[in-house]
Amino acid sequence: MNREEGELSPQEIMELEEWGRRVRREMADWDFIKRLPRRLREALTYLVETGDLRQASMRYGINICMLDELRIKAKIPLTL
Repeated sequence: MNREEGELSPQEIMELEEWGRRVRREMADWDFIKRLPRRLREALTYLVETGDLRQASMRYGINICMLDELRIKAKIPLTL
């Protein structure tokens, strides 16, 4: 099957996801994250690993706006 111009292969998608995970891990303020209550800490850790703010919010029952504010304080960048 021919790929459309601009379409990524599964391998390229996996490489981009790993790049995003690596950037989020390196830039996150782990000292800040470790001082948070367990649920918030786990939500931010999930966010670092997946990059999915909405899913982290739903999975841990945290308002998405509040979680995004914590993301900013924890210096976790938004990536792919």
